[in-house]
Amino acid sequence: MQIERLVQMVFYIASHGHVTAKELSDHFQVSTRTIYRDINTLTIAGIPVMSVKGSGGGISLIDGYTIDRSLLSKEEQQSVCQGLQILEATKYPDAQMALNKIRAVFRNSLEAEWLDVDFSYWGSAEQEKIKISDLQYAIVNKHRITFQYFNSELERSERTIEPLRLAFKSHAWYIIGYCRMKEEIRTFRLSRMRQLKVMPEIFERELPSDYSFVSECKEGCNIPALKLKFSPEIAYRLYDEFQEEEICLCDDGNYYVTVQYELNNWTLHYLLSFGEYVEIVEPEEARDMLRERAAAIVKIYT
Repeated sequence: MQIERLVQMVFYIASHGHVTAKELSDHFQVSTRTIYRDINTLTIAGIPVMSVKGSGGGISLIDGYTIDRSLLSKEEQQSVCQGLQILEATKYPDAQMALNKIRAVFRNSLEAEWLDVDFSYWGSAEQEKIKISDLQYAIVNKHRITFQYFNSELERSERTIEPLRLAFKSHAWYIIGYCRMKEEIRTFRLSRMRQLKVMPEIFERELPSDYSFVSECKEGCNIPALKLKFSPEIAYRLYDEFQEEEICLCDDGNYYVTVQYELNNWTLHYLLSFGEYVEIVEPEEARDMLRERAAAIVKIYT
Protein backbone atom coordinates (compact mmCIF):
# COMPACT_ATOMS: atom_id res chain seq x y z
CA MET A 1 0.00 0.00 0.00
CA GLN A 2 1.23 3.48 -0.85
CA ILE A 3 0.63 4.98 2.60
CA GLU A 4 2.66 2.25 4.30
CA ARG A 5 5.43 2.68 1.74
CA LEU A 6 5.48 6.45 2.26
CA VAL A 7 5.82 6.03 6.02
CA GLN A 8 8.57 3.46 5.63
CA MET A 9 10.34 5.68 3.12
CA VAL A 10 10.54 8.56 5.60
CA PHE A 11 12.04 6.29 8.23
CA TYR A 12 14.44 4.77 5.71
CA ILE A 13 15.73 8.17 4.57
CA ALA A 14 15.95 9.38 8.18
CA SER A 15 18.02 6.37 9.23
CA HIS A 16 20.37 6.46 6.22
CA GLY A 17 20.74 10.22 5.89
CA HIS A 18 21.42 10.24 2.15
CA VAL A 19 20.09 7.74 -0.42
CA THR A 20 19.56 7.41 -4.16
CA ALA A 21 16.33 6.85 -6.03
CA LYS A 22 17.75 3.55 -7.30
CA GLU A 23 18.47 2.43 -3.74
CA LEU A 24 14.90 3.26 -2.71
CA SER A 25 13.40 1.54 -5.76
CA ASP A 26 15.41 -1.62 -5.02
CA HIS A 27 14.47 -1.56 -1.33
CA PHE A 28 10.73 -1.02 -1.89
CA GLN A 29 10.62 -3.01 -5.16
CA VAL A 30 9.00 -0.26 -7.22
CA SER A 31 10.22 1.78 -10.19
CA THR A 32 12.34 4.93 -9.78
CA ARG A 33 9.46 6.83 -11.40
CA THR A 34 7.21 5.69 -8.53
CA ILE A 35 9.87 6.78 -6.02
CA TYR A 36 9.92 10.30 -7.47
CA ARG A 37 6.12 10.43 -7.35
CA ASP A 38 6.26 9.36 -3.68
CA ILE A 39 8.81 12.06 -2.91
CA ASN A 40 6.54 14.65 -4.48
CA THR A 41 3.65 13.35 -2.36
CA LEU A 42 5.77 13.61 0.80
CA THR A 43 6.79 17.18 -0.06
CA ILE A 44 3.15 18.21 -0.58
CA ALA A 45 2.36 16.61 2.80
CA GLY A 46 4.94 18.84 4.49
CA ILE A 47 7.84 16.39 4.85
CA PRO A 48 11.00 18.34 3.85
CA VAL A 49 12.49 15.80 1.41
CA MET A 50 15.25 17.16 -0.82
CA SER A 51 16.11 15.62 -4.18
CA VAL A 52 19.35 16.68 -5.92
CA LYS A 53 20.09 15.36 -9.41
CA GLY A 54 23.48 14.71 -10.95
CA SER A 55 26.80 13.41 -9.64
CA GLY A 56 26.91 13.48 -5.86
CA GLY A 57 23.18 14.10 -5.69
CA GLY A 58 20.53 12.03 -4.03
CA ILE A 59 17.57 12.14 -1.68
CA SER A 60 17.70 13.33 1.92
CA LEU A 61 15.75 15.17 4.58
CA ILE A 62 16.52 18.86 5.00
CA ASP A 63 19.35 19.57 7.45
CA GLY A 64 18.12 19.87 11.02
CA TYR A 65 14.89 17.98 10.44
CA THR A 66 14.23 15.17 12.86
CA ILE A 67 11.16 13.15 13.75
CA ASP A 68 9.88 14.35 17.11
CA ARG A 69 11.25 12.24 19.95
CA SER A 70 11.04 14.75 22.77
CA LEU A 71 8.55 12.72 24.80
CA LEU A 72 11.21 10.16 25.74
CA SER A 73 14.51 10.67 27.52
CA LYS A 74 17.69 9.12 26.12
CA GLU A 75 17.50 6.35 28.75
CA GLU A 76 13.86 5.65 27.81
CA GLN A 77 14.78 5.54 24.13
CA GLN A 78 17.48 2.98 24.92
CA SER A 79 14.93 0.92 26.87
CA VAL A 80 12.49 0.92 23.93
CA CYS A 81 15.19 -0.34 21.54
CA GLN A 82 16.40 -2.99 23.98
CA GLY A 83 12.84 -4.24 24.44
CA LEU A 84 12.42 -4.53 20.69
CA GLN A 85 15.72 -6.40 20.43
CA ILE A 86 14.40 -8.93 22.94
CA LEU A 87 11.21 -9.28 20.89
CA GLU A 88 13.30 -9.75 17.77
CA ALA A 89 15.17 -12.60 19.49
CA THR A 90 11.85 -14.39 20.06
CA LYS A 91 11.12 -14.25 16.30
CA TYR A 92 8.17 -11.97 17.10
CA PRO A 93 6.40 -10.92 13.87
CA ASP A 94 7.61 -7.58 12.38
CA ALA A 95 9.90 -6.86 15.34
CA GLN A 96 12.81 -6.15 12.97
CA MET A 97 10.75 -3.64 11.00
CA ALA A 98 9.65 -1.88 14.17
CA LEU A 99 13.21 -1.86 15.47
CA ASN A 100 14.47 -0.22 12.26
CA LYS A 101 11.81 2.48 12.52
CA ILE A 102 12.59 3.22 16.15
CA ARG A 103 16.31 3.41 15.40
CA ALA A 104 15.55 5.93 12.67
CA VAL A 105 13.52 8.07 15.06
CA PHE A 106 16.15 8.00 17.81
CA ARG A 107 19.27 7.85 15.65
CA ASN A 108 20.92 10.98 17.08
CA SER A 109 20.77 9.77 20.67
CA LEU A 110 21.39 6.02 20.48
CA GLU A 111 24.80 4.63 21.23
CA ALA A 112 26.37 1.71 19.39
CA GLU A 113 24.54 -1.58 19.86
CA TRP A 114 25.72 -3.51 22.90
CA LEU A 115 22.89 -6.02 23.39
CA ASP A 116 22.60 -9.34 21.56
CA VAL A 117 19.75 -11.61 22.65
CA ASP A 118 19.21 -15.21 21.55
CA PHE A 119 16.81 -17.49 23.45
CA SER A 120 17.74 -20.62 21.50
CA TYR A 121 20.09 -23.18 23.02
CA TRP A 122 23.59 -23.87 21.70
CA GLY A 123 23.53 -25.92 18.52
CA SER A 124 19.78 -25.71 18.00
CA ALA A 125 18.45 -25.94 14.47
CA GLU A 126 16.23 -23.19 13.09
CA GLN A 127 13.13 -25.43 13.06
CA GLU A 128 13.65 -26.25 16.74
CA LYS A 129 13.38 -22.65 17.88
CA ILE A 130 10.26 -21.52 19.70
CA LYS A 131 7.36 -20.80 17.35
CA ILE A 132 6.50 -17.49 19.00
CA SER A 133 4.71 -16.14 15.94
CA ASP A 134 2.34 -19.13 15.75
CA LEU A 135 1.48 -18.85 19.42
CA GLN A 136 1.06 -15.08 19.21
CA TYR A 137 -1.39 -15.57 16.34
CA ALA A 138 -3.32 -18.23 18.26
CA ILE A 139 -3.58 -16.12 21.43
CA VAL A 140 -4.54 -12.85 19.73
CA ASN A 141 -7.02 -14.45 17.34
CA LYS A 142 -8.30 -16.98 19.91
CA HIS A 143 -7.56 -20.19 18.04
CA ARG A 144 -7.23 -23.50 19.83
CA ILE A 145 -3.91 -25.30 19.55
CA THR A 146 -3.02 -28.99 19.73
CA PHE A 147 0.32 -30.59 20.58
CA GLN A 148 2.03 -33.59 22.11
CA TYR A 149 3.26 -32.92 25.63
CA PHE A 150 5.92 -34.66 27.74
CA ASN A 151 5.58 -34.06 31.47
CA SER A 152 8.36 -34.20 34.06
CA GLU A 153 7.95 -38.01 34.24
CA LEU A 154 8.48 -38.21 30.45
CA GLU A 155 4.88 -39.35 29.93
CA ARG A 156 3.42 -38.26 26.58
CA SER A 157 -0.12 -36.99 26.13
CA GLU A 158 -2.13 -35.31 23.39
CA ARG A 159 -3.39 -31.89 24.44
CA THR A 160 -5.86 -29.38 23.07
CA ILE A 161 -5.83 -26.03 24.83
CA GLU A 162 -7.24 -22.54 24.49
CA PRO A 163 -4.04 -20.44 24.69
CA LEU A 164 -4.43 -17.35 26.85
CA ARG A 165 -0.94 -16.05 27.56
CA LEU A 166 2.72 -16.62 26.73
CA ALA A 167 5.15 -16.24 29.64
CA PHE A 168 8.92 -16.33 30.09
CA LYS A 169 10.07 -17.42 33.55
CA SER A 170 13.67 -18.04 34.61
CA HIS A 171 15.20 -20.03 31.72
CA ALA A 172 12.09 -21.13 29.87
CA TRP A 173 8.96 -20.15 27.92
CA TYR A 174 5.53 -21.30 29.06
CA ILE A 175 2.08 -21.22 27.49
CA ILE A 176 -0.86 -20.64 29.85
CA GLY A 177 -4.22 -21.88 28.65
CA TYR A 178 -7.41 -23.78 29.35
CA CYS A 179 -6.70 -27.49 28.92
CA ARG A 180 -9.73 -29.29 27.55
CA MET A 181 -8.49 -32.64 28.88
CA LYS A 182 -8.02 -31.42 32.48
CA GLU A 183 -10.88 -28.89 32.23
CA GLU A 184 -8.88 -26.18 33.97
CA ILE A 185 -6.23 -23.55 33.30
CA ARG A 186 -2.83 -25.19 33.12
CA THR A 187 0.76 -24.14 32.35
CA PHE A 188 2.87 -25.93 29.74
CA ARG A 189 6.59 -25.59 29.14
CA LEU A 190 7.24 -24.96 25.45
CA SER A 191 10.40 -27.07 25.34
CA ARG A 192 8.26 -30.12 26.17
CA MET A 193 5.75 -29.46 23.38
CA ARG A 194 5.95 -31.26 20.04
CA GLN A 195 3.94 -31.11 16.79
CA LEU A 196 2.28 -27.79 17.61
CA LYS A 197 -0.69 -26.99 15.37
CA VAL A 198 -2.92 -23.91 15.29
CA MET A 199 -6.49 -25.08 14.74
CA PRO A 200 -9.30 -23.23 12.93
CA GLU A 201 -11.65 -23.54 15.92
CA ILE A 202 -12.27 -20.26 17.78
CA PHE A 203 -12.80 -19.85 21.55
CA GLU A 204 -14.11 -16.96 23.66
CA ARG A 205 -12.43 -17.59 27.02
CA GLU A 206 -10.34 -14.89 28.77
CA LEU A 207 -7.65 -15.32 31.40
CA PRO A 208 -9.15 -14.47 34.83
CA SER A 209 -8.06 -11.05 36.07
CA ASP A 210 -6.91 -12.55 39.39
CA TYR A 211 -4.75 -15.24 37.76
CA SER A 212 -1.14 -15.36 38.94
CA PHE A 213 1.47 -17.37 37.04
CA VAL A 214 3.85 -17.24 40.02
CA SER A 215 1.29 -18.44 42.55
CA GLU A 216 0.23 -21.32 40.28
CA CYS A 217 3.80 -22.54 40.03
CA LYS A 218 4.20 -22.42 43.81
CA GLU A 219 0.84 -23.93 44.71
CA GLY A 220 0.58 -26.48 41.91
CA CYS A 221 2.72 -29.07 43.62
CA ASN A 222 4.26 -29.90 46.99
CA ILE A 223 7.93 -29.23 46.33
CA PRO A 224 10.43 -30.44 48.97
CA ALA A 225 13.67 -28.67 49.85
CA LEU A 226 16.78 -30.55 48.79
CA LYS A 227 20.11 -30.03 50.53
CA LEU A 228 22.93 -30.85 48.13
CA LYS A 229 26.70 -31.14 48.66
CA PHE A 230 28.93 -30.33 45.68
CA SER A 231 32.66 -30.98 45.37
CA PRO A 232 34.92 -28.02 44.48
CA GLU A 233 35.67 -29.64 41.12
CA ILE A 234 32.16 -28.81 39.90
CA ALA A 235 32.01 -25.29 41.37
CA TYR A 236 32.14 -23.70 37.92
CA ARG A 237 28.57 -24.91 37.22
CA LEU A 238 27.00 -23.81 40.47
CA TYR A 239 26.78 -20.07 39.86
CA ASP A 240 25.46 -20.74 36.36
CA GLU A 241 22.59 -22.89 37.59
CA PHE A 242 21.70 -21.73 41.12
CA GLN A 243 21.00 -18.42 42.81
CA GLU A 244 23.85 -16.96 44.83
CA GLU A 245 21.80 -17.00 48.04
CA GLU A 246 21.26 -20.77 47.59
CA ILE A 247 25.01 -21.52 47.59
CA CYS A 248 27.19 -21.75 50.70
CA LEU A 249 30.93 -22.53 50.74
CA CYS A 250 31.67 -24.36 54.01
CA ASP A 251 34.86 -24.96 56.01
CA ASP A 252 35.22 -28.49 54.62
CA GLY A 253 35.82 -26.99 51.16
CA ASN A 254 32.54 -28.27 49.73
CA TYR A 255 29.64 -26.22 48.45
CA TYR A 256 26.18 -26.72 49.93
CA VAL A 257 23.08 -25.78 47.98
CA THR A 258 19.51 -25.71 49.30
CA VAL A 259 16.93 -25.65 46.53
CA GLN A 260 13.33 -26.74 45.95
CA TYR A 261 12.82 -29.43 43.29
CA GLU A 262 10.10 -31.97 42.63
CA LEU A 263 11.21 -35.56 43.22
CA ASN A 264 10.71 -36.78 39.67
CA ASN A 265 12.63 -38.13 36.68
CA TRP A 266 13.73 -34.69 35.53
CA THR A 267 15.31 -33.89 38.92
CA LEU A 268 17.07 -37.26 39.13
CA HIS A 269 18.47 -36.95 35.62
CA TYR A 270 19.59 -33.40 36.33
CA LEU A 271 21.44 -34.38 39.51
CA LEU A 272 23.04 -37.35 37.74
CA SER A 273 24.51 -34.87 35.25
CA PHE A 274 26.84 -33.74 38.07
CA GLY A 275 28.19 -37.28 38.30
CA GLU A 276 30.31 -38.11 41.35
CA TYR A 277 30.53 -34.46 42.35
CA VAL A 278 27.12 -34.18 44.01
CA GLU A 279 25.55 -35.85 47.05
CA ILE A 280 22.01 -35.42 48.29
CA VAL A 281 22.30 -34.70 52.01
CA GLU A 282 18.56 -34.62 52.64
CA PRO A 283 15.76 -35.65 52.48
CA GLU A 284 16.38 -39.38 52.83
CA GLU A 285 13.66 -40.17 50.29
CA ALA A 286 15.62 -38.29 47.61
CA ARG A 287 18.84 -40.11 48.56
CA ASP A 288 17.09 -43.46 48.15
CA MET A 289 15.65 -42.50 44.75
CA LEU A 290 19.03 -41.36 43.40
CA ARG A 291 20.75 -44.46 44.82
CA GLU A 292 18.29 -46.72 43.00
CA ARG A 293 18.72 -44.81 39.76
CA ALA A 294 22.52 -44.97 40.01
CA ALA A 295 22.36 -48.71 40.75
CA ALA A 296 20.23 -49.24 37.65
CA ILE A 297 22.87 -47.45 35.57
CA VAL A 298 25.67 -49.56 37.07
CA LYS A 299 23.70 -52.72 36.28
CA ILE A 300 23.79 -51.88 32.59
CA TYR A 301 27.61 -52.04 32.60
CA THR A 302 28.08 -55.17 34.76
